[in-house]
Amino acid sequence: MSGLSERQKAGCTEILQSLAEPDLLALKDTVTNRMITVESSQEALHAILAYSQSAEELLRRKKVHRDFIFRYLAKEGVVLPPTSEKHQLIKTALDYWGPEGTAVQAPKPSGRAVEAEGRAETAPGRGEQAAECQALGDQFCQWFFQLLNSQNPALGQTRQDWGPQHFWDDARLQFCYSTAEQQLEEYRGAELVSLRLLALARDEQLFLSPNLDPRGLKCVSSAHGLVVVAVAGTIHRERKCLGVFEQVFGLIRTPTGPNSWKIKFLNLKIRGQSALEGGEPVPAPAVTYEPSELRLFCG
Repeated sequence: MSGLSERQKAGCTEILQSLAEPDLLALKDTVTNRMITVESSQEALHAILAYSQSAEELLRRKKVHRDFIFRYLAKEGVVLPPTSEKHQLIKTALDYWGPEGTAVQAPKPSGRAVEAEGRAETAPGRGEQAAECQALGDQFCQWFFQLLNSQNPALGQTRQDWGPQHFWDDARLQFCYSTAEQQLEEYRGAELVSLRLLALARDEQLFLSPNLDPRGLKCVSSAHGLVVVAVAGTIHRERKCLGVFEQVFGLIRTPTGPNSWKIKFLNLKIRGQSALEGGEPVPAPAVTYEPSELRLFCG
């Protein structure tokens, strides 16, 4: 009897469907010790699931390449750096299939810029207000980077609804990037801002992986309703880390709904590996702005 739960079977089925038929049949022979004869790929898949002792054992098989697991997780909205090793992907998949689905899953966009728990009407205390602001920033970043990364054709994800509708008409983007030398670009208007960001993922095939722990994410809000979200992370192309980024968003609630927000401005700074000290890989990136500096954006 299979040692896989129903959720594990469903997930492993999607992953195994990435295998070419000869590899699937070879994997069936390995798992069943050539004791089971099949007449189709579908029968081979059922035999693999039935005779595997556990999901972990199955995912560790050589025929189950790490790229298959990564693409499955990306499709499910589980955000991981493309440089993740196979054992990390397996652990994340097993967590995701657990009783509570403990892996970090990006929320599904609903056609509005982002929805978050907004309870400003209750006039919370300063500590509660800061916690709510941080929660909004965390949820926004999960939504934004999942949406942007889905435009990257190398990830094999279903493209989500990217476009100018997520930005205010007078949105502004400042884009500074340092490789061999520093370059600065500026774009104004929802259409141009949307297209330039889209080009990063779709045309340059960059994957932005945010660091959402307290060092990598900071948020402040103004009395006039502007929420400033600063996040740091790493940038990848396929399995190579190209550098780090730091991005500041200005969010304003829309009048169309109590929990709907659009992006007013973005400041994006990218440092390539050659611009980093010694060209060495860095630990999880941290936001360099202090809260007092982020409040200056509110002006």
